[in-house]
Amino acid sequence: MNVLNRNINNIFFIFALSHLIIWTLVPSLTNKNLPLDTIEALAWGSNLDWGFNKHPPMSAFFSEVFFQIFGSQDWAYYLLSQIFLLIAFYYVFKLANEILGNIRLSFISVLLLESIYFYNFTTPEFNVNVCQLPFWSLVTYYSWQIFKSKEIKFIDCFLVGIFAALGFLSKYLFIYLLVSIDLLFIYLIFIQKTKKFDFKYLITFEVFIVLLVPHLIWLYNNDFITILYGLKRTGLESSGIIDHIRYPFIFLSKQIGILIPFFFLIYLLVKKIKFKINLKDKKLLFLISINIIPIILMFMTSLITGSKIRTMWMTPFYLFVGVLFIYIFQSQINLKKINSFLYGFLFLFFLSPILYTYVSISKTDKRTDFPGKEIAAKVQIIWDKDFDKEIQFITGNEWSAGNLSYHLKSRPKWEGLTKNETLNKSSQFICIDDICLGRY
Repeated sequence: MNVLNRNINNIFFIFALSHLIIWTLVPSLTNKNLPLDTIEALAWGSNLDWGFNKHPPMSAFFSEVFFQIFGSQDWAYYLLSQIFLLIAFYYVFKLANEILGNIRLSFISVLLLESIYFYNFTTPEFNVNVCQLPFWSLVTYYSWQIFKSKEIKFIDCFLVGIFAALGFLSKYLFIYLLVSIDLLFIYLIFIQKTKKFDFKYLITFEVFIVLLVPHLIWLYNNDFITILYGLKRTGLESSGIIDHIRYPFIFLSKQIGILIPFFFLIYLLVKKIKFKINLKDKKLLFLISINIIPIILMFMTSLITGSKIRTMWMTPFYLFVGVLFIYIFQSQINLKKINSFLYGFLFLFFLSPILYTYVSISKTDKRTDFPGKEIAAKVQIIWDKDFDKEIQFITGNEWSAGNLSYHLKSRPKWEGLTKNETLNKSSQFICIDDICLGRY
């Protein structure tokens, strides 16, 4: 058994390394410029704060860490995305092994995720959705440690609090996972009464709140701009009665469409679809709470408010869906006849980067075709004609100004949209269209 476990662990490592290499190389070789969200994160990172006009700070923080190490090397930010994804895969693998008790089935539950385009095709763009992935898996894993244990450990509660805060500071939608897990514990403690309340649970909440305090202060001082932006993206202000039906239906349709390749692999793995749902099964109850309940809550949000749920917002929601389905169908999986599944997996594993390459090369009007380096070089020449010192700040929108901030050799700080007070304090500045560059 130890030999088998070691072999599967080695295969998992090979799979993870292959995924990392492919999805770092493919966009690095086929894209001329970083994607929009990555450029935005880098723009924010050049002038770090506890929040920004669109999102909380974590995606900007990690982008800036990589910039300080690698500078304006595009491949580094594709690598950053894959590191975040593979951390998530690793903890999916660990949790699956604890729940399933079968390392081969645990590995299959991770392989199934390659059929969901959130975990391959869209990952080159490091953004708030990708930034949530490791924290989503870590919160789930350590919540399971609390859930399964009779004796609650301080360290598990402490870690859940930390990772929950980092996830929430990546994107507010992380709250859907936290609420789902809380509902499970409330159900077990106060309704089913199969679990006792332990004051160590409060450690999680306390750590979570303490870590959020700087961001909450920033939110208050900035008129809750990040929350207002999120609400604006849902179209809530202009929603009508029909939207309470239309948008939830569209939401469900898209989720089914996203999961079609996943169900195809499940079909190859399980020849007879036969199962029983036992809600007294604690493992199944936990898997339902982290997989199904967050999606139901998202659906209810759209149904009640009439808001539009954007597809990419669901990126972290399906991390453990493979574990759920393998757990339900595990008695019907014959590992001796797994070849058809492996062929299907390999087909999807290589199809996704091939399609990405085709789209990247064949379409020439994408953000990733933007001549950011060339424009920055021309702007540098214009600046050098009038001034002999380096550029220190830049104002303008995140895309245009952010590209210049990323590509210019002095890495000027992005100061947001044009700020008269910034320019008034500057003795040296130039403006080109809606972008201004200068020195403090």
